[in-house]
Amino acid sequence: MHAYYDGEKRLITDEIIFEQYLDPKKTAVITIDMHEGHLSDDPDCPAPSPRGKEIIEPINKFVTNCRSMSIPIIHVRSVLRRDGSDDINGNKSAWRIMSSFREQPPENLDAHGIEGSKWIEFSVDVQPSDYQIDSKKRLSAFYVTDLELLLRNIKKETIILVGALTDCCVLNTSSDGANRDFRVVVPKDLTRGNAQLEASALQIIARYFGLVVESDDLLAHWAER
Repeated sequence: MHAYYDGEKRLITDEIIFEQYLDPKKTAVITIDMHEGHLSDDPDCPAPSPRGKEIIEPINKFVTNCRSMSIPIIHVRSVLRRDGSDDINGNKSAWRIMSSFREQPPENLDAHGIEGSKWIEFSVDVQPSDYQIDSKKRLSAFYVTDLELLLRNIKKETIILVGALTDCCVLNTSSDGANRDFRVVVPKDLTRGNAQLEASALQIIARYFGLVVESDDLLAHWAER
């Protein structure tokens, strides 16, 4: 089994130390913001993440394998109240404010995550056996959601984070997960963000928050067990 550190692929030589990261019986997979607000082909897509489209089918394949191993899947998405009181008409989130620095901010940005809109529809496969968390209102999948409660109740200690965006919601969820003493694993091939920031985000995760791996390597390791 290999993991990445400072961008270099390294063999995990002490599996006793990293056993707590690699036990499928203690693991849940979390998909983050894999919804149409980021991934739609519609020109009105409010917060487009074009690179995220690359991982839709790879994530579907990965979670299918995980389901076959009885590893629970949790889909987390941003959903804001229809009147905007959670954000645009209340205390506007920092990431929206910072977006004003862009040369061409998305024209439909205020529509991102609004309850009842087509933008919150999942772009990945969701099965009836999967869990859904629809209360994410800021960058971390933990903040003001019941994700931690769910993980504690299904008795999972390791979280596999996939989805969008690597340098934003995946990075923030990695930090919050590690600070809650969950063991964080991020398959680098199943997350996408801003191209110029993605490598740096993965290096930060690998240095401080958890293992950065490749999904095929992880599945092979689990299968050997």
